[in-house]
Amino acid sequence: MPELKENEALIRVIYAGICNTDIEITKGYMGFQGVPGHEFVGVVEKCGESNLVGKRVSGEINVGCGACSYCREDMQNHCPDRSVPGILNKDGAFAEYITLPVRNLHIIPDSLSDEEAVFIEPLAAAFEILKQVKITPSDKVCVLGDGKLGLLVGQALSTTSCDLVVVGKHKEKLSILEGMGIRTELISSKNPPTSPFSKGGLNSPLSRGVRGVFPSLNKSFDIVVDCTGSPSGIETALALVKPRGKIILKTTVAGSRQIDLNKIVIDEISVLGSRCGPFPAAIKAIEAKKVNLLPLVGKRFNLKNGVKAFEYASRKGALKALLKIN
Repeated sequence: MPELKENEALIRVIYAGICNTDIEITKGYMGFQGVPGHEFVGVVEKCGESNLVGKRVSGEINVGCGACSYCREDMQNHCPDRSVPGILNKDGAFAEYITLPVRNLHIIPDSLSDEEAVFIEPLAAAFEILKQVKITPSDKVCVLGDGKLGLLVGQALSTTSCDLVVVGKHKEKLSILEGMGIRTELISSKNPPTSPFSKGGLNSPLSRGVRGVFPSLNKSFDIVVDCTGSPSGIETALALVKPRGKIILKTTVAGSRQIDLNKIVIDEISVLGSRCGPFPAAIKAIEAKKVNLLPLVGKRFNLKNGVKAFEYASRKGALKALLKIN
């Protein structure tokens, strides 16, 4: 049982989701040791604020110190002394109980199912893009990657009515977006692997596959969002984005990656990192049925089968793995 600190709530976890960050954690990303997991829905069992007890909640994952200049400016996501459940200095949600500060919690409306609520945290990360960048219906936007986050980003950006295409390698996953009226393009994964950093930076399997969809690679997109989970994703994005366009990076991987910075300078490209996002926007979108989340669930596992759940989630083309905790 985790120890409950002042101004925290003890939450009994109902469901938790495995995302690509959790998989990268197992490969050494962030050097984390402890209980992983940060996407969850649960019920508050103990809390100093009695009105929260018994409520279903999801939680923002950055726990700031509350005293530094970042926290005072409502930027606890960047607090140098922050902890992040399942990622940095705090046990996460792949357990029966988790603790979080009350200020991090969001009550879940009755209209949302438990399985939909699991997606609030990653969907909020998708909506963060719309906080950072103004996207209009006239913008031509490409999302690279049809993984779990790529599918959420595609749905979030579709709410802007922009000229959107989501590019991926898995027809069955792209069909989820197609059923929502979102344009997709399927790239070939048959090219033999080569170095993603060879001449021109465009000889990775990902880039060569994209070349088959966009033969000229003529820098035609105003905005490209990298959700590939691949170190070569940014090189592909650089080949697709217009001069003075924007690249949004969502990919985090264990280890380092190399890019040609000359391209960014010559084409005056804006490169923007994008991480956690607004929970209220995500909850509102689910309530309004602007996103369709349940088709993204691949398999459900009991906590005792958590290792098997990770094995499934690590497979290429796998959809969301959910852990049923309580």
